[in-house]
Amino acid sequence: MIPDGLLLPQPSQPSLGNGVLTILREMISTGQFTPGQHLKEAELAAALNVSRGPVREALTQLEAEGHVELRRHRGAFVSTLTRVDVEEVHTLRTAIERLAGERACTRMGDAEFAAMDAVLAEMKAATEEITPADAVRLDLSFHDIIYAACDHERVQRVWTSLRSQVSFFLHIRNVNFPDFTSVGHSEHLELRNALSLGDPAAACAAVEKHLSGAYERLKKLDLPEKSS
Repeated sequence: MIPDGLLLPQPSQPSLGNGVLTILREMISTGQFTPGQHLKEAELAAALNVSRGPVREALTQLEAEGHVELRRHRGAFVSTLTRVDVEEVHTLRTAIERLAGERACTRMGDAEFAAMDAVLAEMKAATEEITPADAVRLDLSFHDIIYAACDHERVQRVWTSLRSQVSFFLHIRNVNFPDFTSVGHSEHLELRNALSLGDPAAACAAVEKHLSGAYERLKKLDLPEKSS
């Protein structure tokens, strides 16, 4: 269940719990655990060479983030993506990224645009063999630069709390619509160029246009309306 090489050392309990949380979150976000899969505490603890306590704490946090469902007397199950989930995450992300873009475009300098250009170069060099996980990594790395430049601590906190769910959604989008090599670079370049204008209205419009692409693709999937 857990890939080789992910066994954790035995540091202090808080660090151990954070390590378990990071691994499980990443495996859910990248599709290594599938929607509806039963995550058994005992099996996860044995695979990670930890006690069940850190696993239980991680699953509780993952429930708060929307990644798992804790069912009474049954345990933890990977959440199933629904149309309500897609709409809620999209509208929340659009709201905070509009604000981030409006602020970042007037604060970004040579260093920030150089960082963006480095990510764009990786996107442009991507081949058809790029994995969904690598496509997500590049996508989020680009947007992380915007949030870091917006100089708004609370927006950054919201993004941090939402980022893993966005990662999960982008992974599903890239698995079902493997067109990253044809649209990834061009769509992000368009957003980068809009930000470089230093015009908050232009940045806001570009953010809305950019985020609508993934949302429209996810809406085409045969998803349940809401969790049963």
